[in-house]
Amino acid sequence: MPKPTFLNLSKEKQEGLLKAAKKEFSRVPLNEASISNIIKDAGIPRGSFYQYFEDKEDVFYFLLDEHSTRNNERFISILKMNEGDLFQSFIDWFKSILITFEEQENRQYFKNTFLNMNYRIEKAITQNIYEEKAKSRFMGIIHSINSENLNVQNEEELHHIFKIMTAVMIRNLVSVFAREIHTNDAMKAFSLELDLLKRGFYKK
Repeated sequence: MPKPTFLNLSKEKQEGLLKAAKKEFSRVPLNEASISNIIKDAGIPRGSFYQYFEDKEDVFYFLLDEHSTRNNERFISILKMNEGDLFQSFIDWFKSILITFEEQENRQYFKNTFLNMNYRIEKAITQNIYEEKAKSRFMGIIHSINSENLNVQNEEELHHIFKIMTAVMIRNLVSVFAREIHTNDAMKAFSLELDLLKRGFYKK
């Protein structure tokens, strides 16, 4: 996370540094990124960078966390718009993410991020939803979910359904970049997989 000195900067200077960092992470994956390129593009001394962040990983995960927060806020809005329909909300959410990917300023950044996915990156993208300690944060949106048509007995099971659907979505997002899948084809594949989950795998 950024140091207090970064948070005390003007909005303009903060955005300038983050824009430079995102540009570098769009050029190459995190492990190949150069702080020298970031500070050169941001127009700041190297010493100043280390007053704001510990290292390049620090600024990378801050950027990713900021994106994930906005993305989750978008999901809550979509969920409310769909009157709590979890499956339709995931489809609409997935589509909105694909639209974000198509924007020129975002595509290469997210391509480098998703194609170099590791546990820590996935954890940042999902904002720890897979971890037990994330349950309390998840409970903040659980009351917006209409569970009347879901085969769940309690909030614990609902949390697991959400985790499963999120995992399916993340895998499909990785495939978009790994296989260069067109948006329409990505939507069809994701919608089919959610429909299979909705119907259930076991034929009684």
